[in-house]
Amino acid sequence: MSHGINLRAVPYDHPDAVKLNDQVQLEYRERYDGEGDETFLDPAMFVPPRGLYLLAYDASGAPVASGGWRSQEKNDEGYSDGDAELKRMYVIPEARGLGLARRILAALEDDARAAGRTRMALETGDQQPEAIALYLSAGYTMSAKFGFYRFYDSSRCMAKPLR
Repeated sequence: MSHGINLRAVPYDHPDAVKLNDQVQLEYRERYDGEGDETFLDPAMFVPPRGLYLLAYDASGAPVASGGWRSQEKNDEGYSDGDAELKRMYVIPEARGLGLARRILAALEDDARAAGRTRMALETGDQQPEAIALYLSAGYTMSAKFGFYRFYDSSRCMAKPLR
């Protein structure tokens, strides 16, 4: 299936990560009338054991997918103690359908669980039906809204227990 693909932990500000992040922001802007994801993200948020950022590289060494998690605790944005928040799940169009998102998701869940996190939480949107379908098939359920976009109608929040 995804032959020759390897997952590598990198800093959030690694040049390859920045490149994919720029691409995902373009896609968000296309899908959501010119708005990217304005959630503030700092590279320090993804430093183990409080987080992890993964890139998938193809056999030629090109980055083709990304995903990360960061620790969250109970706060006024609606998170809960022990949360791991999924961020920047993205697969470049040419590499879709290979199961890469599912592979990255499983690796991030395993890592967050090993770090003692109790719930994986994520926010996506109503213009990303394929993302919603993936998460539902991986055991996520709709949850109360949290995060930067919690007051947006288009926002969809999902969560899955890690224990």
